[in-house]
Amino acid sequence: MTGAPWPVQTGPDPVAEQGRVCALAVRGVRDLQGVTAAHPELFDAAPFDPALLSSVATVVAFIAPWHTAAELRITTRTVLWVFAADWQIDYLARSVDDVRQVVTDCLAVADGAAPPPGRHLAGLLADLRDELATVPAFARLRPIWRDELARMLAAAAREWDWKNLPTDPTTGRRLPDLDRYLENADNSGSSFVNVTHWIATGDEKTLAQLTDLLDAGRGVQRVLRLVNDLATHGRDAEWGDLNALLLVDDPAQVHARLAELTTRSRGDLAALAQRCPRQADYLHRQISFTGGFYQVSDFWGERDE
Repeated sequence: MTGAPWPVQTGPDPVAEQGRVCALAVRGVRDLQGVTAAHPELFDAAPFDPALLSSVATVVAFIAPWHTAAELRITTRTVLWVFAADWQIDYLARSVDDVRQVVTDCLAVADGAAPPPGRHLAGLLADLRDELATVPAFARLRPIWRDELARMLAAAAREWDWKNLPTDPTTGRRLPDLDRYLENADNSGSSFVNVTHWIATGDEKTLAQLTDLLDAGRGVQRVLRLVNDLATHGRDAEWGDLNALLLVDDPAQVHARLAELTTRSRGDLAALAQRCPRQADYLHRQISFTGGFYQVSDFWGERDE
């Protein structure tokens, strides 16, 4: 008596496709290892462990799997840069002046300046700027890229102020309410990564829709902010990070807001898909991947003792 025959695959093999996407992630990890080796001063803290590099490359591969590893190179490096910027501002900055120096250095690089000696975050940004400048569309879209960078840095500086400056004696408040916190979601860097990705990889049809894509992406960014906060509130409390759950009396408010924002974003993306289906799918996959990822893990490694 013989065993059952090996099943015949009659259509696309989803496991083979997942294997290809994982291979894209592997290529991305190896590239990021080169980046961290070239900029050791930025990535010597314990949270920048090998798993973080793997997570960064994996999320990019899974949200844009139709690209080659070479096409995803700038996007993946930009995500890593955002993590480095977050670390510099949230954890290494000891004063308002430290934060403002990071912002000033990075915006000067965005405007074409050479990075000041010893400013390693600005130095890596200059590498990204110069690589992006090889893309023909960057010349005309550079102001939009610079604006998204400025929004991210301003939002990161604002959150540093919320966490570190004394309570306002007039209002009695230091921390924002949930609405204002979500308005500041640019500090996550998601929109800056998106604009970099679209400039680096987008065709003319995509770039013609850039304003609408950024608007839809900002809605997704708010969803990702709350997904992250609900999953990492324990780490945020330990590290002294701001989290949506700190700003409400009842956690149900955050869950309800997440459901509302997710429904709205799904609707916006369905409408966007009529004109720009691939990029609407890219944003849709951000929501789905992040929701699945945070059920099991986090991006950051363990913090130094």
